[in-house]
Amino acid sequence: MYSSDVTGDELERTAFRKAEKKYKLYYDNSRRKKVPKPVDLSEVIDFKAILDNYICNGELPGGVSSLKSGFDRHVFCLEDRPGFYFIPGALSLEEQCHWIKESLISFPKHPNRTNHNAIYGPIEDLFISAKDGKDLVFEGEDRDCDHLDINVGLNAPQWKIVADSDVSSGKLSRKSAAVMLRKLRWSTLGLQFDWSKRNYNTSLPHNKIPDALCLLAQRMAEPSMRSGDQFKPEAAIVNYFGPGDTLGGHLDDMEKDWSKPIVSISLGCKAIFLLGGKSREDKPIAMFLRSGDIVLMAGEARECFHGVPRIFTCEQHAEITHLESQFQGDDAFPFLNYIRTSRININIRQVF
Repeated sequence: MYSSDVTGDELERTAFRKAEKKYKLYYDNSRRKKVPKPVDLSEVIDFKAILDNYICNGELPGGVSSLKSGFDRHVFCLEDRPGFYFIPGALSLEEQCHWIKESLISFPKHPNRTNHNAIYGPIEDLFISAKDGKDLVFEGEDRDCDHLDINVGLNAPQWKIVADSDVSSGKLSRKSAAVMLRKLRWSTLGLQFDWSKRNYNTSLPHNKIPDALCLLAQRMAEPSMRSGDQFKPEAAIVNYFGPGDTLGGHLDDMEKDWSKPIVSISLGCKAIFLLGGKSREDKPIAMFLRSGDIVLMAGEARECFHGVPRIFTCEQHAEITHLESQFQGDDAFPFLNYIRTSRININIRQVF
């Protein structure tokens, strides 16, 4: 699903890597309190500001065009990145909150796979267990994390969710569900990706992508589709980002038909997205991704390296006030508490 063309010292010298380092979160260690170092954001494209300006006076900055189509939302393109489409504010506030909840409650459930599977096996109701202050316990030895196949899943040790009062032995290996939730990095929907062989394994147990998510992806994919074609969502990966987390430059190159888009949905804290060229030596374009934005990458854009070097969790830059106003009350607080320092990205794709 993700691939790279260079490694080691060579990677560190590329234009893409230099941009990653430019925007990455670094702390000022000269102060007692952990304070992020300032970062120059002057070259980051802001499609929200572009949209506001375009609505007011019809003007666009150089290199950016507006797609003329019957689509019911504004869609922007980059003239030197054919096949790339940016739909600012594509999701309503209600849709954003719905998919945040689904990403935390439903998407990590078996038979969907997560980064926890190889060590702990399927963990049911991780978010609810974290909310209720429960633990995972296991009677036995933990596996060696350095020698694990993340595709084993079903044969991994079964850890059980228990309330603290149910833990009777101090010898039990135990993990806080809240800590495990914060260590959740990805879950997969639909057809499952075999990370060891770098292909889709249709024999692995899986459920189809939820109908509502399929319909949303099909609707949002329209600007990138040829007339008469229909996008068929068959697989998705949900990425979970916490403070300081990044997604290194990569290609999504394991799907059969690159003319079909990857539909990428952003939720939660604002991030910086880097869109490079066909080589890591090409200087990438930086842009903001906000909650509710959707990016489409099809055709030539599928050959471009891309990544996320930074998410903003501080009050000044996170831009999640609208979500905070929606997640009110005791039942909603766990979602609010999570999303205040997190970003979720749902990438939907057609495999065959």
